[in-house]
Amino acid sequence: MRALNDNNPPPRAPRAASLAKPGWDVEGRDWPNRDASRFVHAAGLRWHVQQIGRGPVLLLIHGTSAATHSWRTLAPLLAEHFTVVAPDLPGHGFTETPAPSRMTLDAMAQDLAALLRGLGHQPVLVAGHSAGAALLARMCLDGGIAPAGLVALNGALLPIGGAAGRFMLPLARVLASSAMVPRLMARFARNPGMVERMIADTGSSIEPAGIDYYRRLVGSPGHVAAALRMMASWRLERTALELPQLATRLLLIAGSNDKTIAASNSAQVQRMVPGAQIELMPGLGHLAHEERPHDVRDLMVAFARDAGLLPRRLAAAE
Repeated sequence: MRALNDNNPPPRAPRAASLAKPGWDVEGRDWPNRDASRFVHAAGLRWHVQQIGRGPVLLLIHGTSAATHSWRTLAPLLAEHFTVVAPDLPGHGFTETPAPSRMTLDAMAQDLAALLRGLGHQPVLVAGHSAGAALLARMCLDGGIAPAGLVALNGALLPIGGAAGRFMLPLARVLASSAMVPRLMARFARNPGMVERMIADTGSSIEPAGIDYYRRLVGSPGHVAAALRMMASWRLERTALELPQLATRLLLIAGSNDKTIAASNSAQVQRMVPGAQIELMPGLGHLAHEERPHDVRDLMVAFARDAGLLPRRLAAAE
């Protein structure tokens, strides 16, 4: 695996304007925790990865249509206890977009495992937001990683059911097949107030700087196209059926006001997975880890201590 200095990012290959990706020198000019960023090659892709802190390795995986900015406050807090590793998923943020066939759940799990091998990391704790939790669960079930604990932050671990599922998945496939749709959606997202409404629709309220980072991403046709392809390609049925076999200790953190993945989904997963724990965060939405990062940090550190990953004697120092 080849690493590249973040101050001298790799040259960008020519690409169609309709699928332009965020540029490290433009959209990433003041990216959160930029000093912790580097670009590496693994699994045939150029990845944007952030690494910060010291101690046992903690892997953070963002959800669909997000990037490392979603950990902008939480990662430094966790870095007081862990070596925090956070990549942009394939096609998202500043990571290269793979062939459409590599945007399935299984393929992304394989490619992320290859990235970890290239980095030389074997995380003892992993945490994923939304679809990121499903990706980590798949990796645990497949043996791609063997952490002591998995934290699902408003985890999208179950298939979308009912009429919504029957409608949304076919629609996502149609949208993902068009090169024009991401360009139109990105242009639409640049309208004043649009991203603010998108965030509000998740049940969350975040600071203006956080909204601006999302605006930079969803204003990029390439980023939007990857998110659509990911939604269109993923199948969660097998993972949901195998969740009772999950040997990794599981903590589910759910916002009671999540309008994207209802907290009842986490409660259902808790009933499915032996020994799973659940923590409900009253009043918080789908981006609870961005709304109250200190509280999420406390829950994760306590979970790590209970799992024997951190010494209990440090509790009095906080």
